[in-house]
Amino acid sequence: MKKNPPKTIQDVHDSGGLQEKNIGIVNLGCVRNLVDSQVILGQLKRQGHRIVSIEESDVAIVNTCGFIEDAKKESIDMIVDLLELKKQGKLKKVIVAGCLAERYSDELAKEFKDIDAIVGVQPLQKEGVADQELLTPGHFAYVKICESCYNQCSFCIIPRIKGKFVSRTMESVIEEVKQLDARRIKEIHIIGQDITAYGMDLYSEKSLARLLREIVSVTKNIQWVRLLYMFPAHITDELIETISGEEKICNYIDMPVQHISDHLLKAMNRNITKQQTVDLIKKIRNKIPNASLRTTFIVGMPGETQEDFLELGEFVKEARFEKVGVFVYSREEGTLAHDMPGQVSEQVKKERMDALMMVQQDISRGLQEKLIGQTLKVIVDGLQKGEDHVYLGRSEYDAPEADGIVYVHSKEELAPGDFVTVKITDAYEYDLVGEVI
Repeated sequence: MKKNPPKTIQDVHDSGGLQEKNIGIVNLGCVRNLVDSQVILGQLKRQGHRIVSIEESDVAIVNTCGFIEDAKKESIDMIVDLLELKKQGKLKKVIVAGCLAERYSDELAKEFKDIDAIVGVQPLQKEGVADQELLTPGHFAYVKICESCYNQCSFCIIPRIKGKFVSRTMESVIEEVKQLDARRIKEIHIIGQDITAYGMDLYSEKSLARLLREIVSVTKNIQWVRLLYMFPAHITDELIETISGEEKICNYIDMPVQHISDHLLKAMNRNITKQQTVDLIKKIRNKIPNASLRTTFIVGMPGETQEDFLELGEFVKEARFEKVGVFVYSREEGTLAHDMPGQVSEQVKKERMDALMMVQQDISRGLQEKLIGQTLKVIVDGLQKGEDHVYLGRSEYDAPEADGIVYVHSKEELAPGDFVTVKITDAYEYDLVGEVI
């Protein structure tokens, strides 16, 4: 683990380490990282640098992920690739930023001596609006409202990497939303490790519902507000009522349940029980009848027995989530779960992940087929390559990258950001096909 906090991009610039004009960035990991990359590029562009592709750049910045083993490997592989380009003379400098750099700065400096600078996680700007160079398509954007996590899950390294939970001021978030609205952005995604804890540090209460009502009141061009990563134990009745009552807020409930066995929920330090989880789902289904519930599960947590896994499978069958992601437990040093007894073998983890995904595939296929013949409001993301009249779109139940696609057949030309009404004509396990009406 690191001994000293790495420098920021601003520190590197101020020390004369970024005199080259052309800078490119490779973003790895989650959409929260993407926002960090946008802020890095915004800072550099303000200081006169030219933002270009990696192929055109003199300096390459890789914003890494260090959350789980697969993410760490992807980050290391990218560092190796960029250093090879530097060795070939195609790059002058390579800068490593983000979570992996924050977590393993000393190790990276020792292993890769050709890295020109190692910087950690960029600090969240609590007040005002940070300059950003948007890396999203022109019709949607991400708005990060908080950093780190209010909870301390035993399997998760995020609080160790990112420090204490921090919220942006409500005024700063609203100002950013106004700026995006003025740019005619059509959809915004409210993001953070735990947006449901928003305001606990600043206002001593969960303030997401109040923030959302403010956002809705100041937007004209933004038609969809999507919420990403809601911690189940922090979801309030007020928040459910707000989602239900505000037309612009997508009926898309993205809450990572992680497990359902009580003893594993306790071992994970999730601060919620099986019964409370079941009651919460019933409440959401009752208050928001057309809600799409998205969740994730971790299999192979230390102490997970076959009985626990079977209990989880039965829960998935009963809950009938619209979207499910399944991850194998990654044993991360620095977490409480790292030294827990009852570690599960990699083979068993993989078998359980595959089995649970098979259960969900059948559920997903059935739910998708029920949509045939119905109409959905769809936002257009772009034209399907190689097709003249087929567009890629998403319903309010689909987040970019994470969820499915609606293949939209249209005789009229459509543009990214257009909203169209689509009659669903066919369905697959995760994607839909439809025609504009």
